[in-house]
Amino acid sequence: MGTVELPVLVGVDGSDAAFDALDWAADMATRRGLPLRIVHASLWERYEGYIPSTSPDRPAERIRSETVLAMAAERAGRRASALKVMTDVAPDDPATALLRAGQSADAVVVGSRGRGEFASLLLGSVGLGIAARAHCPVVVVRGRPENVRGRMGRVTVGIAERERPAGGPEPACGAAATAFALREARLRGCELEAVHAWRYAGEEHGTPEERARRAGELLEEALGGASAAALAPVPVAHRVVEASPRKALLDASAHSDLLVVGARRRQGHFGMQLGLVNHAVLHHAQCPVAVVPQG
Repeated sequence: MGTVELPVLVGVDGSDAAFDALDWAADMATRRGLPLRIVHASLWERYEGYIPSTSPDRPAERIRSETVLAMAAERAGRRASALKVMTDVAPDDPATALLRAGQSADAVVVGSRGRGEFASLLLGSVGLGIAARAHCPVVVVRGRPENVRGRMGRVTVGIAERERPAGGPEPACGAAATAFALREARLRGCELEAVHAWRYAGEEHGTPEERARRAGELLEEALGGASAAALAPVPVAHRVVEASPRKALLDASAHSDLLVVGARRRQGHFGMQLGLVNHAVLHHAQCPVAVVPQG
């Protein structure tokens, strides 16, 4: 039997930010040779029930949903004529709909802002909730137009320190996020920059030289396993920065087409699982941000 092709999933609500996310998702699906699934969430479907699209009694909300999806599908088709496009109206709130659909998706792509009175927030609650809880990679499309359009020629991945489980072996350092970033760099034909930030906190943590050497080893470890699985060589730049992770990654986002970070999903924990650094880059990065679940 053949391998099931999971689609790239994108949520649309008719806003400019959602259509920017749609363009980004269409390009991602095209690069990966995957179908694109466009979802519009409408709670009206849940409360009023399904009415066929041919019915003359369709309410304004149903007509609006159909119009948003038709516009989105037409736009995706113009952007990539060979792309297979599927559309769905989901009878749920946007976050729940995309989290559910994301269980059978290669990645979920969302805009940085939505419609309505909260559109001016730095990052909409929908995008933040999905990035915090999804079990597949989530891309929040944000930043400067030149970065969103892929003009920088670079994908950046943040490499963090290992977390050693009590009584267990050391896990691979950011392997899932690194593999995702490496694949994107290869498909885009651009450079991969791996960034690790460290701060000198006194003798108990070793000398600055020892810390810098340790940071370099983490980069080599994270990149080594992923590189072996790559189908084509990718130019890799290692960057060890004496700074806070937040500052290092935000600085790197200025010259990146995509910033990739990992987010550990802990069993039995159902709250927001992002961390302060991921919150910072999702709100302030100058390029799109991919949050990749770790373990």
